[in-house]
Amino acid sequence: MNKHTRDSTIKVNHKQALQLVTRLMAIPGKSGEEGKIAAAIVAELRKAGLPEKCITFDTAHKKSPIGGESGNMIVKLPGTIRGPRRMLMAHMDTVPLCVGAEPIKKGKLIHSKSNQTALGADDRAGCSVILNALLTILEQDIPHPPLTFCWMVQEEIGLVGVKHLATGKLGKPKMCFNWDGKLADMVCIGATGDSGMLIQIEGIASHAGAHPEHGVSAAVIAANAIEDLSRNGWHGLVIKGKNSGSSNIGVISGGAATNVVMPELSIKAEARSHNPRFRQKILDEFKKAFQKSAKSLKNSSGKRGSISFESYLKYDSFRLSEQEPAVQTAKHAIQKTGIQPELNIANGGLDANWMVAHGFPTVTLGCGQQDIHTTKETLMIEEYLKACQIGLLLASATETD
Repeated sequence: MNKHTRDSTIKVNHKQALQLVTRLMAIPGKSGEEGKIAAAIVAELRKAGLPEKCITFDTAHKKSPIGGESGNMIVKLPGTIRGPRRMLMAHMDTVPLCVGAEPIKKGKLIHSKSNQTALGADDRAGCSVILNALLTILEQDIPHPPLTFCWMVQEEIGLVGVKHLATGKLGKPKMCFNWDGKLADMVCIGATGDSGMLIQIEGIASHAGAHPEHGVSAAVIAANAIEDLSRNGWHGLVIKGKNSGSSNIGVISGGAATNVVMPELSIKAEARSHNPRFRQKILDEFKKAFQKSAKSLKNSSGKRGSISFESYLKYDSFRLSEQEPAVQTAKHAIQKTGIQPELNIANGGLDANWMVAHGFPTVTLGCGQQDIHTTKETLMIEEYLKACQIGLLLASATETD
């Protein structure tokens, strides 16, 4: 018989939880290079006695535009108590700035030793929360409902891993909990959608000194279009009546010499909004501005440049009902730790975006990350440990006991 009773409050071993997250943050693993961190997690699970047959990997990386070393890692456990299957998840990859991080503890925070690297709390803290829950269950023989754990790949480059997740391997979870955020009281029930844009501008080359009038500069076409978008409120924070969103031109590349009127230029941009129709409106305004600019410029022979415009969905927006069982269950777990849950909606993308699109209600919870994607990144120890306790409550279904 299991040594734990259902009315006992299972406690996290703080020392072990901190040692675990420190080890995981020190392992390099930017998007597409998650092989080492996946191997480290597997090693921890094998050491705890998890049968090999419980660990599988999908082939999401083979569908990624960058390839990659590993697919999403999935662990499934049969339940020892009755209840719907629950899934706990986080992403393994970090941004490139985290490679080389050496985590060190300073007071109530963990920093990177070097001021030239980020820490990788995003999202090794989340990886550690769910791994700690699984290890604790295995080591202490804690009763639990059917469980699935998933460590995703390539989140940082546009939710690529979860987009191509082999959902048939998950065991049909009814509630999903994703750790990727700051404060442990956070219950994120929705997030914005994001569409990408690829804009190719074809100008007309000419000698920039001898006959500049024979050319049409792709740079000028781009500049005029961008100025138009900015002046009319379609670039940056976009607010039109009751609708809001954002857009950004993030990458511009073109030209090879200063003595040639630039013949071509490419732009990568994005548009975000919680409202899919308004997001499409932003895309339409971008296309219109670049077409208008190309049409307005002629060379001395009356010839014009041209543009090609392509848009694509990175991930769609979502919003769960506050009465959704996953939302209510997460709130109960947070309340049991003595803190008040705070519902919020994210303006960035989360793996939850695609999980909901796949048909799995998913809430995202905080795990102590702070100043992510910067060299000032830290892990707030108290928030991380609270998250570990919340994770263990949810994995053991003891949030209301």
